[in-house]
Amino acid sequence: MKKNLLLSILSGLLLWTAWPPTHYTTFLLFVGLVPMLIAIENIVKSDLTKKGKKIFGTVFIGFFIWNTLSIYWVYNALKMIGEWAALPVSFIPYSLGPLLMATACWLYYRLRLVTNRGWALSGLVCFWIGYEYLHQSWDLAFPWMTLGNGFATTHQWVQWYEYTGVYGGTVWIWVLNILVFLIYTGLKDVELRPLRLKLIAAFVVVLLAPFSYSLYSYYTYREQNDPANIVVVQPNIDPYAKETSMPASLQFNILTHLSDSIGQRNTEFFIWPETAIPDQINEDNIRTNTYFLQAQSFLSKYKNGNLITGAETDKFYNTEATTTANFDPQDRMYYDNFNAALNIENSAEVQFYHKSKLVPGAESLPFASALSFMKPVFAHLGGATGSYGGQKDPGVFYSQSGIGVTPAICYESIWGEWIARSVKQGSQFIAIITNDGWWEDTPGKDQHLDYAKLRAIETRRWVCRSANTGISAFINQRGDVVQQTKWWVRAAIKQDINLNSDLTFYVQYGDYIARAGSLLALLGIVFIVFKLFKR
Repeated sequence: MKKNLLLSILSGLLLWTAWPPTHYTTFLLFVGLVPMLIAIENIVKSDLTKKGKKIFGTVFIGFFIWNTLSIYWVYNALKMIGEWAALPVSFIPYSLGPLLMATACWLYYRLRLVTNRGWALSGLVCFWIGYEYLHQSWDLAFPWMTLGNGFATTHQWVQWYEYTGVYGGTVWIWVLNILVFLIYTGLKDVELRPLRLKLIAAFVVVLLAPFSYSLYSYYTYREQNDPANIVVVQPNIDPYAKETSMPASLQFNILTHLSDSIGQRNTEFFIWPETAIPDQINEDNIRTNTYFLQAQSFLSKYKNGNLITGAETDKFYNTEATTTANFDPQDRMYYDNFNAALNIENSAEVQFYHKSKLVPGAESLPFASALSFMKPVFAHLGGATGSYGGQKDPGVFYSQSGIGVTPAICYESIWGEWIARSVKQGSQFIAIITNDGWWEDTPGKDQHLDYAKLRAIETRRWVCRSANTGISAFINQRGDVVQQTKWWVRAAIKQDINLNSDLTFYVQYGDYIARAGSLLALLGIVFIVFKLFKR
């Protein structure tokens, strides 16, 4: 048992070593799961009792190590509630993913009991994809550790994500690990030598074919010439001071000064970060708001200029119009708070987008319908938890000249299909606005930037990224970071990007691999249950 535990720990360490933002170790993803597969095989063939329970516990340890070492920075984002209180809360994201991963491996064992190893290994891939799709779809969503994200630092290897999205990377990793596992387990069996040679040949083909195609696509890809001048601003305001001690007017002045320092007469978009305007804005009265009027005064110097900025907004209703609406007993009104993006132009027109992929607990109440009785508790706590509203569909901002842009706020940029749906509606580039300063100088800010490269490849759109205290950047349609700021530096950068209106296969069909894998996973579970009752 100790040997199997050590194998599981080895897998966790290999996966962590391969994970972004570490460079030059991505290849370890192709073997990182092999020790864990060997540990499972050892338990299956042993004389131990309660094998399923032992497999679950063994693999959970390895996955917990991989997840915790890769996203330890989550703790920093929670320290505002208190350092000691943040510690147990942090264990939810540290543990929830590993629990689901271990469940996928347990289901593999259960399937192994009612079928042969080959079918069970195929089922394992489907169970894993089903876990990943669940973990990006339910109310406790946290798809940060989706296996396909592991190629974010080696985006040259996965240019075919424009067809598959990150789930293609998940399948690629699992197939190669399974082939290495089968080759290893057959080394001692002389009778399996012909099969072993076929497995080695299969490994070479599965490794090199996608890799070669990707490099060919990367070096032959050419962007269509359709330029637009974009300015991205990084005000570098301490996130704690931003919310408490620094006046909103001073923050606004910093943003306009940085924008004016490099703005051109033909600049189409100025992009400011998440919650760049920290004062609460009533959406229905936006045109009389002081900061809206100042923004229009700033834009008056730029004929075609648009300002995309993050803001805290609210909207009032006479009735409980949404499931996220709160009640104000003083005014006898219902209201929603939004972490919003605004598009302001040289007219009275204002476009709003409400962040919809919300951080569970911090920005949204998980399973709100079932836990609606908890609303008074959160209201008593000041509405700080689970207090934001959102929208059902992604949005597109349009400039006066007809340019479409995808607004993505922070956490949303790791949802490939959500971004793709916006692009399908007419977006020609992607604007990510974020505030990564909560994570401090940890790998979190680097991972967040690296993942944006994958969105560029999936959609073949430029990504213009404005971070308050993170890393602001321009990423081209191949996923290359063309220009970026330094960490914790006040700066503004500009770039002539190329707009694109063509739709990739992934944009048109989204996470079809995840849906197919999840369906097969459900069928596998039904088959396991059927065999159990039949027995």
